[in-house]
Amino acid sequence: MTEISINSPAKINLYLKVKDKRDDGYHNIETSFQCVDIYDYINFKHVKSGIKINSRESYLSGEDNSIYRSAKILQGYSKNISGVEISIEKNIPLGAGLGGGSSNAASTLVVLNKLWGLNLNKNILMKIGLSIGADVPFFINGESAIGEGVGDILKETSAISDNLLVIDPKIHNSTKKMFELLEAWKDKNKIESLNQQNHFWNVFMENNPKIEEFYSQVSGEFEINLSGSGSSMFIKYKDRDEIDNVIKKIPTNWRLFFCKPLQYSPICYIK
Repeated sequence: MTEISINSPAKINLYLKVKDKRDDGYHNIETSFQCVDIYDYINFKHVKSGIKINSRESYLSGEDNSIYRSAKILQGYSKNISGVEISIEKNIPLGAGLGGGSSNAASTLVVLNKLWGLNLNKNILMKIGLSIGADVPFFINGESAIGEGVGDILKETSAISDNLLVIDPKIHNSTKKMFELLEAWKDKNKIESLNQQNHFWNVFMENNPKIEEFYSQVSGEFEINLSGSGSSMFIKYKDRDEIDNVIKKIPTNWRLFFCKPLQYSPICYIK
């Protein structure tokens, strides 16, 4: 086999609770991970040497991205000199709490493990993935899961049955910055007043007045949820006509995804 293509999915966090800060600088969390059918499209072609990434996104042209780092680490496990040409069409919004970069890293690790014949087991791949990003082990595992630790301790759960409207307000959020803002918020407020669907909601709205305005307009009709540290939000619904009134209130320059939950990611079918 010299070429493999994969749909690299997004995820949402059905809930996210931030716990204590660890000695390594990260935070312990509790969350419910759910893959959804919003995809980046990636093709991997086995070549003699080197790592080449083809993309219209300029930030993917160099070495400082999760795809390149993942491929470079796996090269160290190859007894022979292995190379790859990777072509990616990005569709998952960047910095939106949907895990696009982590999903791409997981896809790279799993696909190259097969393409290069490395035969590394899932546990090893998940350990490598954790060195790249906290959400990468979830994407490698590929199933709906409760996540603890930094998100790497996973317990399988069932996918939800609802349809999903994922709303991208086109705000690029820095996860590191959001943790800093949350810590500062906790110093001034009672922990009990944190939003229980997602602990980042309070600081996210405080720092984005347009989001707070939108939330106040529609929260009486539907539960508006935040994914990750933001900026994407989502609404669970059964029938499309249920959310027509909400859609009318969403700014026209925001991006909408009508999607479904996945029990298993496409990554589970790479054997």
